[in-house]
Amino acid sequence: MMARLPGLGPRSARRAVLHLIRKRTQVMAPLAQAMQAVAEAARECRVCGNIGTEEVCGICRDPGRATGEICVVADVADLWAMERGGAFAGQYHVLGGTLSALDAVGPEELRIPELAARVRAQSITEVILALSATVDGQTTAHYIAEALEETGARLTSLAQGVPIGGELDYLDDGTILAALRARRSF
Repeated sequence: MMARLPGLGPRSARRAVLHLIRKRTQVMAPLAQAMQAVAEAARECRVCGNIGTEEVCGICRDPGRATGEICVVADVADLWAMERGGAFAGQYHVLGGTLSALDAVGPEELRIPELAARVRAQSITEVILALSATVDGQTTAHYIAEALEETGARLTSLAQGVPIGGELDYLDDGTILAALRARRSF
């Protein structure tokens, strides 16, 4: 079961399980309780798709956030990576993945219609496509650009500096900050 978690192969999973078994009282029991609490409390924000404990996350509730910009990310890990850098003070929209023919992920599996509705309803002036520089990320960006074409919102993407084939979650804060500051029209 542990080997199915991202970042853990069979050997790492085995080591983690053995550690948990050896430290049942000190580590395993508190971890199990914490995981149960998260399973009961965690929910997806109905506005942006972030993970939190309330129906609307703290970012979406924050009145200090710029309301004319939405930063589109593939998943929550990417949103958290952007937040970690502290360079963006607008709203987010989590797609729930990227288009992928190999993984059978089409537009209907992503939150693209919700994005288009938000852009129209909230008079968004700029949509920042902060998607990974992979084939799937760029395909998704092009699809979103077509879907939002008639909204009149300015579409931008992160600047070069994000390595080709790179994932946002693995970038350092400085690279994210530089890429966000140097964004360009898409």
